[in-house]
Amino acid sequence: MNIVVEFFVVTFKVLWAFVLAAARWLVRPKEKSVAGQVCLITGAGSGLGRLFALEFARRRALLVLWDINTQSNEETAGLVRHIYRDLEAADAAALQAGNGEEEILPHCNLQVFTYTCDVGKRENVYLTAERVRKEVGEVSVLVNNAGVVSGHHLLECPDELIERTMMVNCHAHFWTTKAFLPTMLEINHGHIVTVASSLGLFSTAGVEDYCASKFGVVGFHESLSHELKAAEKDGIKTTLVCPYLVDTGMFRGCRIRKEIEPFLPPLKPDYCVKQAMKAILTDQPMICTPRLMYIVTFMKSILPFEAVVCMYRFLGADKCMYPFIAQRKQATNNNEAKNGI
Repeated sequence: MNIVVEFFVVTFKVLWAFVLAAARWLVRPKEKSVAGQVCLITGAGSGLGRLFALEFARRRALLVLWDINTQSNEETAGLVRHIYRDLEAADAAALQAGNGEEEILPHCNLQVFTYTCDVGKRENVYLTAERVRKEVGEVSVLVNNAGVVSGHHLLECPDELIERTMMVNCHAHFWTTKAFLPTMLEINHGHIVTVASSLGLFSTAGVEDYCASKFGVVGFHESLSHELKAAEKDGIKTTLVCPYLVDTGMFRGCRIRKEIEPFLPPLKPDYCVKQAMKAILTDQPMICTPRLMYIVTFMKSILPFEAVVCMYRFLGADKCMYPFIAQRKQATNNNEAKNGI
């Protein structure tokens, strides 16, 4: 194709992409079904991971839950089974009434499997993934959600904690994706969800290891998405989830300027997950919550660095993590004193 003609074709496609994006804002696309598909969620024992599990359970997915904490993971599984029992009761009632029989998923497919797995350890991930393939089947939806935060200033943070943050928040995405992507490529079907953070798009002071890990996983996700497009594997979808501060307790104490807080409060976990689920089920490539984060990211990309610093200081975002770090330090000192260390 002549380069001039190709240029106009590409220009048209770019403009058409803007039209489609605008249309998605006005008319919500129909959500796809994940009923009967194997959905694996890392960090499923608490926080957003648990809420993702419950949302996928309500949509009749077959769930595989990974977490390093066996007890909390089993608690999530118990909540999932309760949802499954409610679905079974609704199915039985519908069958008895003779309504929608052809749409009812057999209850034997509504199962949840739990695995204790430290995603920060490569060998643990690969061994557990092999168990999943043998005991459950191939994974169709992979939700990489597990995450940790050290809560220390750079020079006060032990090297081991920095490495742990990078392993869990970033490297684990490589291991889980390498474990389950090959089959997705073979059948050209699947969905990879990366739960990152707004701190993977713009940073703040005091959490260098966390920001680096989230920036890294955003880069990994974007590169993977481009690789799938280059390989013309359009049946494998990807969704990047970048929420603002979520009220899960992970960053308890984090504060922006008090006059700004009413306009930008921490997100409710339920709201965050429901918004992410809408994006996942409509194959949306990326979701920032709230939408104001899109503007912040754009401004950070075009403004000079000193202008970004001024904006951060006005919002109180430059040192927003300092109260959180101080609380973590005090808690650590109290534990050490209690244990006689």
